[in-house]
Amino acid sequence: MGDHHGELTGLLTDWLPRQRWFAGKGRASGRLRIHRDILVSEPLRLLIVEVDYDRGPAEFYQVPLVLRHDAPHGHEGFLIGECAGGLVYDGLADPSGAATLLDFLARAVHRDDLVAERFPAPDDDTRVPLVDLPAAPIGAEQSNSSVVYGDAYILKVFRRLWPGENPDLEVTRALAAVGSQHVAAPVAWYTGEVTGVPTTFGFLQQYLRSGSEGWRMALASVRDLYAEADLRADEVGGDFAAEAERLGAATAQVHADLARALPTRPPTADDLRGLAAYLRGRLDAALDGVEALHPHAEAIRTVYDALHAAPPALVHPRPFQRLHGDLHLGQVLRVDSGWVLFDFEGEPARPVADRVGLESPLRDVAGMLRSFDYAARSLQLERDDEPGLEYRAQEWAQRNRDAFCQGYAATAGRDPRDDATMLRALELDKAVYEVLYEARHRPGWIRIPLAAVTRLTATAAPAAPAG
Repeated sequence: MGDHHGELTGLLTDWLPRQRWFAGKGRASGRLRIHRDILVSEPLRLLIVEVDYDRGPAEFYQVPLVLRHDAPHGHEGFLIGECAGGLVYDGLADPSGAATLLDFLARAVHRDDLVAERFPAPDDDTRVPLVDLPAAPIGAEQSNSSVVYGDAYILKVFRRLWPGENPDLEVTRALAAVGSQHVAAPVAWYTGEVTGVPTTFGFLQQYLRSGSEGWRMALASVRDLYAEADLRADEVGGDFAAEAERLGAATAQVHADLARALPTRPPTADDLRGLAAYLRGRLDAALDGVEALHPHAEAIRTVYDALHAAPPALVHPRPFQRLHGDLHLGQVLRVDSGWVLFDFEGEPARPVADRVGLESPLRDVAGMLRSFDYAARSLQLERDDEPGLEYRAQEWAQRNRDAFCQGYAATAGRDPRDDATMLRALELDKAVYEVLYEARHRPGWIRIPLAAVTRLTATAAPAAPAG
């Protein structure tokens, strides 16, 4: 395929920016070049594509491709284009390409600097063999692409490549090693090199086919409540609070498992000052992009400043540790045995170096609290003409937020709400991030996080000057 690099560069220059996982949207003067071209095995090639910009660092992307001389029925949706060598398809959507990648993982082999490895299996391993499983790509994702093989495994392919080990692989392996019951079993992964650094390219896990996504379950509960005008949230058949409490307990157990598996340390005054500075930096970036945040800026900074106004042991008596990093209802599954957390990659927009630091586990709690608010209010947006839904949305969100914290406290031995200064700052940071996201992608939803900003800063505004 090397003979066709010029043509492929042209095709990818048009195709890459249109993919949801492309992070360079809005950055000017992106110049694309094919950094590496690795033949995994016919018909699959794996390209490492580098995108350079006039300002800021280059970005690296993984683009598996299949070059065909035929045009099979049903392939139209993942055609990238045509070059002199034939038709170029997305290699993960092409069944032959996806099957080739699974075979590469099954055999745990090397191709150039691309290395496949298997996770040690127990002696009585009953897993389905990694062979002859039908491949099905799943829906568009924010920063990755996934393929389900049969009903046994799911492969996450990291499209944007951050040099180093991906936190999802590192954390999941660590949890599996200590016997965590709240994580899908790791199976295999493959790595390559980016800027000379061994880098995670993809990660295969057990596929929990019977699992129900937390977000969908929560939305079903909200719909049940909105359909019953004369019932309270605790009277509706679809009440979610018991599951929210179990989810809080599972989250606390995962944090405890991570604290056993990976390093921890007590936070210092410098840590809290650094966190406050980091949150202010994220606020400044959001203020540059969202005019609607400006009236709240001073009150938000007041919340952040409170992080280092008292001794660390009072602000945050828990150790800093590794965590999920981007926890919400879309990152959890309810299976027969309980709740399972997945996608330990962290917030995709943050560099890996930021995502692997030791942080407050309350960041995960804050993310889930915001997710309960979103579940209630996203459906409220669809029914703006109905009176009384504001109260009902607030009732559902608060009931489930409280239940989650109660479940967390029962397992962790301390209620997250007892550390109100830290929890409020981290929840507010998440809401600020959401405001920026909605302003860019879903302007009609921006009022959801803006309402949270108003609520979280309601008691934080500085007093008016005397006289």
